Amino acid sequence: MSHHVTTRLPLRRVLLACACAAGAVAAHAQSASSAMPPWQGAAPVRYVCGGIGSDESTAMRAAMKDHPLALLFSRADGAYMANVGVAIKGGDANNAAALAMTANGPVCLIDLPAGRYTIDVTAPGGEMKSQTVTVGGGSKTASFRF
Repeated sequence: MSHHVTTRLPLRRVLLACACAAGAVAAHAQSASSAMPPWQGAAPVRYVCGGIGSDESTAMRAAMKDHPLALLFSRADGAYMANVGVAIKGGDANNAAALAMTANGPVCLIDLPAGRYTIDVTAPGGEMKSQTVTVGGGSKTASFRF
């Protein structure tokens, strides 16, 4: 013979538990965004580079899908690279410079208007690489291996 015991929790305790769970979810979301370095530039062209350390790398990679362009830098052996010179030209009929910066991390997220761009990068040793991308209608990723 089994006895089934039903315990009723006071409504206040249930609401407190729900509030704590919601707070934990919000805190996790906040910590993911706070793990990212600060944005540089101003609309319509702004960027953030980072990915040094596991928390920052995880946050940056999770945010890649939310930005028009992501750049990834690594050595031929797969090791991440930083201090890469980046020049992005194009996006308009004049093929003007849209952005010039030094990527201080292996991942850069870049917000810029839709268009066709040429990305020229220079590794710390002076080796240069170039890619052309069309931005608009979803996130694009350009990977550079040196």
